[in-house]
Amino acid sequence: MEIKLLGTGTSQGVPVIGCQCKVCQSQNPKDNRLRTSALLKWNEFTFVIDTGPDFRQQMLREKVEKLDGIFYTHEHADHTAGLDDIRPLYFRRKSPIPVYAQERVIEDLEKRFQYIFTKVNRYPGAPEVSPFTPKAYRSYFIGGKEITPFIVMHGTLPIYAYKVDRMAYITDAKTIPQKSIDLIKEVDLLIINALHHKEHKMHLNLKESLEMIEIIKPRKAVLTHISHHMGLYEEINKQLPDNVFLGYDGMRLQV
Repeated sequence: MEIKLLGTGTSQGVPVIGCQCKVCQSQNPKDNRLRTSALLKWNEFTFVIDTGPDFRQQMLREKVEKLDGIFYTHEHADHTAGLDDIRPLYFRRKSPIPVYAQERVIEDLEKRFQYIFTKVNRYPGAPEVSPFTPKAYRSYFIGGKEITPFIVMHGTLPIYAYKVDRMAYITDAKTIPQKSIDLIKEVDLLIINALHHKEHKMHLNLKESLEMIEIIKPRKAVLTHISHHMGLYEEINKQLPDNVFLGYDGMRLQV
């Protein structure tokens, strides 16, 4: 399976509008971060985790021509606002695109993108989706891959992370229940959020993320959902443990 990090930034992206800090002014493309999302490919299948505001730009950059489904972590705009931009992929597919999310998230999407979900008086240019509400900790098989949604806590909000065979993808977590830790112990690849260095109510900071990696003990870990306050890529990446890497947009990983 190939995993491509489509975006590794926070809800504001990096550079942040109007910011003059050294990260936002950096000429290193690895310091430019679109909103967090990932592309998964195996066999003939192509899936994305989340469709943030930069979804169109990310699809064009990666030359994506087909989409077999979307796994949503939660309903916040930086993870869902690009849903309308599935239109050309839907037109090419000629059938509804599966959307996997918690029931609460589907209900939120139905309110915000009513014209996509409605069955009545549909606008002919609107895309169609097929919503599914997989249960946490229950495994599903898609294209021969075992996919298991599991719970992490985004502050007090329970959101989905995903285990796909020997890879686990976590974003926007502040705490991780023991049941979820047990599920993903010693995976080959852990992708996990690390906001910056200071304490935050909703997100793991770098210290907390590294502590969680020590507990989970993946063969390799990659950090995502990174703020401009983290620091320059070239400086921070050198400070990490040998099996931990600062993610960047376009990073390609194999499991």
